[in-house]
Amino acid sequence: MPAPPLPLPPVLVAAAEEESRTGWLATLPGTVARLARQWSLFVEAPFLPGGQTAWVAPVRDRAGADRVLKVAWRHPEAEHEADGLRAWAGHGAVRVYAAERTADTISLLLERCRPGTSLAARPEPEQDEVIAGLLRRLWITPPAGHPFLSLGAMCAQWVDEFAAQVAARPNVVDPGLAREGVALFRALPALADDTVLLVTDLHAGNVLASRREPFLVIDAKPHVAAAGDRGYDATQHLLNCTERLHADPAGLAARMAGLLEVDPVRVRRWLFARCVLESPGEPALADIARRLPLD
Repeated sequence: MPAPPLPLPPVLVAAAEEESRTGWLATLPGTVARLARQWSLFVEAPFLPGGQTAWVAPVRDRAGADRVLKVAWRHPEAEHEADGLRAWAGHGAVRVYAAERTADTISLLLERCRPGTSLAARPEPEQDEVIAGLLRRLWITPPAGHPFLSLGAMCAQWVDEFAAQVAARPNVVDPGLAREGVALFRALPALADDTVLLVTDLHAGNVLASRREPFLVIDAKPHVAAAGDRGYDATQHLLNCTERLHADPAGLAARMAGLLEVDPVRVRRWLFARCVLESPGEPALADIARRLPLD
C-alpha cells in the first residue's frame, strides 16, 4: 500500500508559491521520508498553522523520545540556526540533536517543548519580562571560529531592499524620514561597544512553555556584529506589541531597555530605524518613528 501523501500546511504552500519555491515543495515529501529513515523517526502530522519557510512536525526517535523535525528552504537569516542552538547548548533555547544542509534545504532535529504553549498567550507585560530574561541569558560571546553572519551585513541587505521599494514607489515614505532611518540602520552596528551573539527575531510567538525550563526560544536567527548590539534584539518584540507601541513608543522602548539593562537611547534609535524601513508595508510605523526621540 502506498504511503499517504505528506500533509502540507496551507501557510507554507502559499508562501512557497509567493517565493517561487514550488519546486522545493515538490521535493519535500521525499526529503521528510529520507530523514525519517536516516534519523530513525516516526513522523506525525505537521504543526498548524505552521511557518512560512519550514515544514515542522512532532516526531519520535527510535527510543520513543519526543522530538521536532524542521525542514526549511535555505534563506540567509536562518542559515546558522543550528550553530546558534549548539552555542547556547540548551540554556534558554531548544536543543538541537541533528542537522543537515543540502543545496536548498536545512533540516533540524530539535527538542520538543511540552506543553509547548506560546508566550503570546500571556499578557504583554509578562511577555516583556520573559523575553528580557531570555535575551540576557542568550547574549553570549560567540565561540571562536564561529560561522555567524554579521548584524551589519543583515542591516545592509535590508537597506538595499528598502531602497528598491522606495525607488519603485517614491512617495511611499517621506524622503527625509527614509534618509534618517537608512543612516541609522547602517551606522548603529558599527557603533556598538562589545561582541555578542544576537537572536535577532525574538518575539512571544517564538517562545514556548517547557518542562525543562519555564520557557525556551525557538526559530532563532543568530547573527553577530563586529561589535554586537544588544539593543537591536528588543525591536521585534516591540513591533509585535501593536497597541502599546502606538500608544507610547518611547515609554515601551524605555521599559524594555530597563528590563534588558541596555542603553534606552540605542533601543529608541533601533526602533526608529526599523519602523522607517518597515513602513512601506505598514504606513502607521512612519508616524511611530516620528514620535521617537533619538537623543
